[in-house]
Amino acid sequence: MASDKVLGEKGEELATAYLRRHGYQVVHRNWIWNHKELDIVCKKDDLLIVVEVKARTNQAYERPQDAVTLKKQRHITEATQAYMDTYGLENEVRFDVISILFHQQQTQLEHIQDAFHPFEL
Repeated sequence: MASDKVLGEKGEELATAYLRRHGYQVVHRNWIWNHKELDIVCKKDDLLIVVEVKARTNQAYERPQDAVTLKKQRHITEATQAYMDTYGLENEVRFDVISILFHQQQTQLEHIQDAFHPFEL
């Protein structure tokens, strides 16, 4: 079984390819601020879209998207504000989650648009 890091990297690769196929311009991957990470930052239709990628090999414990807890959402929101400040952006922001489930020989990807709303921005 792959390590969590390898699984996460594989999930982010699949998510990035999926987003590009669907017309998103991927601007950054794994952008880090103050020990907080944005998995994928992209743009589409004048929106800044921050995508959290969650990959799992099974969902016995929880669905991958359920791992985006309120605490995780707060960290993503804080890092997004720092990202916008760093690059002088004033775009409207949308927060998406891409859930990837690797099960035996199948891969299931679910793109949840507007998955949560920021605490501040």
